[in-house]
Amino acid sequence: MIASSLVALLALGLSHARAAVEVSANVTVFPGKVKSDSTAILYADQQPLVLGNDGTAHGGGFHVYDLGARSEVTSVYTGRTKLVTTVQNVNGRHWAVTIAQPDSVMRVFELPAVRRVESADFKSLGDWSALCGWKSKTGNQYVYLFGKKEAVEFLVQPAGEDVKLVEVQRFPVPFEASGCAASRSQSRMYVSADDDKTVYAFSLAETTSTPKIVEAGKAASDVTGLAVYVGLEQDYLFVAQESTIGVYDKSFKLAGTIGLKGLAGIKAKGLNIYQGAASPYAAGAVTFAFKSKSGTGAGFVELENVLKSLGISKNTAFDPRRVGSCGRKSPLCDACSGNGFCGNGTAPSCSCFSGFAGGKCTDITCTDNCSGHGKCIGANVCKCEAGWGGLFCSFLDIEPTYETEASGDDGDDPAIWINPVDRAQSRIITTTKSDQGAGLGLFDLTGKLLQHLPASKPNNIDVIYSFQAGGRKIDLAFAGCRGDNTLCLFEIAPNGTLSAIAGGIQPVVAGFTVYGSCTYRSRKSGKQYLFVNEKSSRYLQYELSATAAGELQTTLLRDFMAGSGGQVEGCVADDANGWLFLGEEPSALWRYGAEPDRGRAEGVAIARVGDGKLHGDVEGVTLVEGGTADAGLIIVSNQGVSAYNIYRRAAPHEYVATFTVVRTADGRVDAVSNTDGVAAVGAALGGDFPQGLVVVHDDANELPDGTTSEEASFKLVSLGKILGAEQLKALNLSGEVDAAWDPRKGL
Repeated sequence: MIASSLVALLALGLSHARAAVEVSANVTVFPGKVKSDSTAILYADQQPLVLGNDGTAHGGGFHVYDLGARSEVTSVYTGRTKLVTTVQNVNGRHWAVTIAQPDSVMRVFELPAVRRVESADFKSLGDWSALCGWKSKTGNQYVYLFGKKEAVEFLVQPAGEDVKLVEVQRFPVPFEASGCAASRSQSRMYVSADDDKTVYAFSLAETTSTPKIVEAGKAASDVTGLAVYVGLEQDYLFVAQESTIGVYDKSFKLAGTIGLKGLAGIKAKGLNIYQGAASPYAAGAVTFAFKSKSGTGAGFVELENVLKSLGISKNTAFDPRRVGSCGRKSPLCDACSGNGFCGNGTAPSCSCFSGFAGGKCTDITCTDNCSGHGKCIGANVCKCEAGWGGLFCSFLDIEPTYETEASGDDGDDPAIWINPVDRAQSRIITTTKSDQGAGLGLFDLTGKLLQHLPASKPNNIDVIYSFQAGGRKIDLAFAGCRGDNTLCLFEIAPNGTLSAIAGGIQPVVAGFTVYGSCTYRSRKSGKQYLFVNEKSSRYLQYELSATAAGELQTTLLRDFMAGSGGQVEGCVADDANGWLFLGEEPSALWRYGAEPDRGRAEGVAIARVGDGKLHGDVEGVTLVEGGTADAGLIIVSNQGVSAYNIYRRAAPHEYVATFTVVRTADGRVDAVSNTDGVAAVGAALGGDFPQGLVVVHDDANELPDGTTSEEASFKLVSLGKILGAEQLKALNLSGEVDAAWDPRKGL
């Protein structure tokens, strides 16, 4: 009897349980093929607008679309831009906030006029990946900017008839964000991580205390965007997962999924939601940026059928323009000069915003006192001494000597090949991993393009000297080729020209996705090895050999996981010490044993992102050889701040300095932005580089008319200019490099 009753109760419960619904929705595309990552909404009674960023080099900025007419209204050039958001009814007006990649300047525009408020410009150096707003229940408006393991909170504060951005605080985030969305009713910020199924969250409050980030739940696949739908009874979280959007309730229970139809291979990200009922959309729309087989751009799906199918009552009455203060008192008060939050009581204490201090938050401060190399002239605003720049004047400013001709629209890593006869005739080899111009570029030491060799999206490039291929000793260029997941090798002729070679395309193990690569020659065995990694931080080590006829062949010897599980790419080997240095992009610079018998040995973290010196993403890694195994330097690129850290080769790999490559005084060569790969040698390479050469990737050239080139370039920097800088003279770094270094000696 009891058993039968229990069965009946279970059956009754199951009959009332609502299964997750699957609904399809056709995608409507706004005109133009725009490289877009995010969308934002401006509510209006008659003409709601959709803003979509433009990440292209030459036309970068954002586009404004009429949602009802599905047409473009205007576009604004700000430089390559990844993010845009809107804040509505602040100081009685509506605003767009965006940030450009080349200069890291946040810009504010009044909407719908799209009038720029230049006085609101705020430089926030970094590589940012998510941007969204939150209006507190006291009516104050905030904007959150997320990037490589850090976030910045801004208050959007009235300033005369306009607004300004005031930095409230910076706080660490344990991942690189891919999207964010705020729920006002829950006072909760949702954040997604790059290449991760998990959705994270933290409580929103008007405080300068660092928020605690927790897991909110897991989606079915990697999350590419977030948005909040304000329901009648609760908020719903829309979670993009490329071709589908999951809809979750406040407990992160799946209500259903929206399948995006009409575009083959669609991958959606940068979600936003319009909930109004402006014609012709009776229940609003979900907007997003997308990539598909037919191109890229911004689009949307209508919400009416989606909400009906999911059993969610539509709430077209919601309008962010009319969201008020709920009658709550603002924590901003005159006692704290508007530069901090006020405490409770008759004599409230002040919790000051970033860059302010003192009992009334009237004192101006700067992080690390501008590193001792500048003057603090505003809240975290430094005026740097000559030769210093970057984050709070902590980077050496170094001018390049030349730049390469622009080539390909997605360059990555360079290598330097040293001519055995005339070092002034040495060459620079670069990679292009995009569809356009995929292959290797060969340049002279003034940056002139001498050759382009097509290849299947090569990424990192390294040079192998004096390799025995049958009866010949030859130089080789090696790269991991992403296009077909192979190991790619090319012969380098005595004059530096690149050509195909028998056995030059080698497979990797099944299911392995090639990402980064580097080479190692063992001093113990004399054998040549190739390392290749995938994003998952899995590394394969192959032995490279050749048949009697000179055909190349590879043998897998080692398969191991490196780092702490974050994405990896750049690596370099130290042949003399038997070490492998690798960059885990969001986390650290690591050292591992390079011999194939080291198996899965534990690595040593040389530096970690957030240690005050190393910044994400950790990208290219290169080694400058010294006269002994203890002499030399490691240089690693920090993509998020477009700078390069120098460490000593000898353990424990002491930090030396950080430099960045700035625009030349004559304006002939522009500054580096969003840098990736780096290569360096200390060998003398002729009159322009008597103390060595550093070659760094520049995402796109800034042109004289203020736009940027669609194609990437590489900057050529004198190593002597870096090591001989007045600021580093006391370190006597010249002894760390060997101008006579010969990569072929002993081979």
